[in-house]
Amino acid sequence: MVASLTRPAALLRAEGAVLLALSVMLYALGETSWTLFLMLALAPDLSMLGYLKDSRVGALSYNLGHIYPLPAALVAFGVLAGRPLYVSLGLIWFAHIGFDRMMGFGLKYPTGFGDTHLGQIGR
Repeated sequence: MVASLTRPAALLRAEGAVLLALSVMLYALGETSWTLFLMLALAPDLSMLGYLKDSRVGALSYNLGHIYPLPAALVAFGVLAGRPLYVSLGLIWFAHIGFDRMMGFGLKYPTGFGDTHLGQIGR
């Protein structure tokens, strides 16, 4: 147990699992469709399209689609504006990020798609 607490990549994966679980639990409390959840669960991965230009643009667009502030702003706006759909969309986005982190897909460096803050993908 102590050994895993000194491995940041393992801790970040565990945090991702917590984010995924919490997002799904909160989503379940709402009255939004699970069909919507399934349809949009992979939508943040559209941010990978930036890699069609080059790895620098790809890393920028991917990271914008996979950082916490944007879905947090969407959830906050939804709560403050009384718009449950926006809260649901933000929770779907958070769930996606949590799943990615749990699986070891981190934020990208401009040196290549496989270079992430969690280490090389595939190692």
